Amino acid sequence: MAANRKPNLILFLPDQQRADTLACYGGVKVHAPNLNKLASESVIFERTYVTHPVCTPSRSSLMTGTWPHINGCTRNSVPLDRRFRVFPELMQDQNYRTAYIGKWHLGEDGPVGRGFQHWISTDDRGDYTRYLIAKGFAPDKPNGRFSEVAVSNLPIELSRPKFLEEHACDFIEKHQRDPFILVVAFVEPHSPYNGPLNDVNPLDEVELDATATLPEHEDIPLRYRLMREWQQAEALLDRERLPIQLFFGITPDEYRSIKQRYLGLVALVDQSIGAILGCLERCGLNENTIVVHTSDHGDSLGAHHLFGKETMFEEAARVPWLIRLPGQMRPKMISHPVSHIDFVPTLLDLLGQSNHPQCAGKSLLPLMHDETAPLRNVFLEWAPNRTKVKKGSRLARRRLIKRAVEESTRTIVSPDGWKLCLRDRDLNELYNLKDDPFETRNLYLDAQYASVVSRFTTEICRWQEATNDKL
Repeated sequence: MAANRKPNLILFLPDQQRADTLACYGGVKVHAPNLNKLASESVIFERTYVTHPVCTPSRSSLMTGTWPHINGCTRNSVPLDRRFRVFPELMQDQNYRTAYIGKWHLGEDGPVGRGFQHWISTDDRGDYTRYLIAKGFAPDKPNGRFSEVAVSNLPIELSRPKFLEEHACDFIEKHQRDPFILVVAFVEPHSPYNGPLNDVNPLDEVELDATATLPEHEDIPLRYRLMREWQQAEALLDRERLPIQLFFGITPDEYRSIKQRYLGLVALVDQSIGAILGCLERCGLNENTIVVHTSDHGDSLGAHHLFGKETMFEEAARVPWLIRLPGQMRPKMISHPVSHIDFVPTLLDLLGQSNHPQCAGKSLLPLMHDETAPLRNVFLEWAPNRTKVKKGSRLARRRLIKRAVEESTRTIVSPDGWKLCLRDRDLNELYNLKDDPFETRNLYLDAQYASVVSRFTTEICRWQEATNDKL
C-alpha cells in the first residue's frame, strides 16, 4: 500500500446470488472468470449466513451492523429509520469520497445524506429509467415505468450491470487521488431469470440441486409448502402467458432452464465486475484498495422444489463473501460459519476504524489474520412477510394457513454443523449439516436428538436476551 495513503473500499453487492455460483464454493462449471479470479486472491468465508433471508432486512444489517428486529426492517420495502447510521457514518474519519451505485431497497429517499455523497439509482423512477428514456425507449407500463421483463430483454450495452459499471468507473477515475468508498449494488441475478447471456453456460453442464430431483417431502414448515404450492400454480399460469418460465418451474427441465438463465445473469454481473476491477488496475489503485463481494441472500432455484429466498435452507440463507486485501495474491479459506452481523465491524476494522457502539457484531479481521478467536454460533431470524398463498389451498385449514403465514423463526448454526430452526407458529427443524448437507432429514422430533435440541434452544434464548429480541 502506498505510504501514508488511506485504503479505498469497493463493495460489490449483487442481489440474490447464492454461494455455489463461484468455483471456490463448488460452482466449478459456472462461467464467472472475474469473480473466480477475485476469489483466487481473496479471503473466502466458506459458510457465510445472512441475518434475515430477504432483501430489505438483510440489507439493513449489511448497511448498519444491526439486527432487523432492532432496526425495524423486518420485512421488504420498509424504510430504514434514520436513527440508525449507515456504515460510512460510523467512521471517525469523514474525509472519504463515498458513492452508492445501484439498488438501495431501504427507502425511497436513498442513501444520499446517510454517509453517501453520491447515488446512482436503479429504482423504478431513478437514473436508469431516465437513461433508457434518453436512449429512445418508451416505458412499457402505464405508470411510466419499465417492467422487469422489459429490462431483462435489453442487450448487454443497455443492461443495468453495464450502466452501473460505467458509473462506477467514472467515479473511480474522478476520485483516484482521493480515499473513497464505493458500493456497486447490482439488481441481478434476481428474477426474472432472463438476460442477454442466457446461453453462456451450456445447458448440459447446469447441475440441479439434489433436492430438486427428489420427491417433495412434507416434513418441512407449512409456510414453505404453501410457498411451493403458490409458485407451482404461478408456473402453470406462466406456461400460458409467458414465452419461457421467468420466475418459477415445476419439472426438472424447467428447473434446469431457469438455472441456466440465472447463471447467465451471474455472468452478466461478472463481466461488469471485471470491467470495474480493470478500471481500478488502470488507475494504479490495486495496491491501495480493499475489494469485498457478498450478496443479500441466495436463491433456491428448484432446491426443495422452491424458488427465491424466504427460507432457512442453505440455498437461500448462505451467500458468498470475499475480501481481497491490498497486495493479496493468494486465496485463504475460512471454514468456520460466520454471520453478516459482523460485516460492518469488519469493514470498519479494515479501514482502520474502531467498532461503533451501534454494531451488534465483531470484526472478523482477527480470524482473517489467524489470531486465536473463539468459534461462535451463527444466528438468523425471520419475521412475517407477504407470503403469497394459492386461493383455495387445501394444504391445511384456513386458520392453520393464516398461522403459518404469520410465523417467525429463530435459527442457530453451530460450528460443528448443527442447524436448529425454532418457530412460534409452524414446524420446527433440526438438521445435521455434516451428515445431511442438503437438509433432507428433519431430526427435530427424533428422541435421540432431544439433548441437541435442548442445548441449542438454550443458545437461541441466550442470544435473544443478549440482542433484546422480544419474540
